[in-house]
Amino acid sequence: MGLFDRVSRVVRSNLNAAVSAAEDPEKILDQAIIDMQEDLVQMRQAVASAIASQKRVQQQHDRSQAEANTWQQRAQLALQKGDESLAREALVRKKAQAETATTLKAQLEQQNTTVDTLKKNLIALESKISEAKTKKDMLKARASAAKANEQLQNTMGRMGTSSAMGAFDRMEEKILQLEARSQAAAELAGADLESQFAALEAGNDVDDELAAMKAQVLGGAAPDQAALPASEAPTAAPQDEAVDAELEALKSQLDQL
Repeated sequence: MGLFDRVSRVVRSNLNAAVSAAEDPEKILDQAIIDMQEDLVQMRQAVASAIASQKRVQQQHDRSQAEANTWQQRAQLALQKGDESLAREALVRKKAQAETATTLKAQLEQQNTTVDTLKKNLIALESKISEAKTKKDMLKARASAAKANEQLQNTMGRMGTSSAMGAFDRMEEKILQLEARSQAAAELAGADLESQFAALEAGNDVDDELAAMKAQVLGGAAPDQAALPASEAPTAAPQDEAVDAELEALKSQLDQL
């Protein structure tokens, strides 16, 4: 492969890539419909021209055929009048017109075929344009939806990496920390309150146990002694007095030391 061919291929590939990148589906579809409408106008003009030509050939054929018939009648009239040379001249003219009519008839048949073909192509093109318009609307709707989705995705992508979203993430983390600290403080306050109530409950247990013990001690005393009046309480025994005296002596000795 020569250098020129390689360069030409590179240039064409770059141009094709640039054109493909610049193509807007909606604009391309609209332009395609415009092109098809222009083709339809040209097709209608061609059909109209073919029909006009068909009518013109038909008129020429009819006129030539009528001329041939006229010269046929004139030839008969000349023979009836006994003018054979005039009849011959009329037959010559009749033959020429008949040949022209035959030629025009063949041309007319060909023209009829052409007109029929053009009419069928015109109908087919109109049908294709109608289908293309329907498909264009559908494709444009899909293109619009795709563009909107692409724009949304790009926006979401920018939001995910933007500083604003980063600030939201940081603030959320701080709020989570504040909530955790608040919850911990609440738990600590609750624990302190629980300990205070536990102490109170423990004190009540001790008091209850002490009261029960007092009741048990008092309940074990002699009934007769508990029932005696205060004036009739028994006096201390002499032995108890001696013990008390000795105890007092010991206290005095300790004080002198």
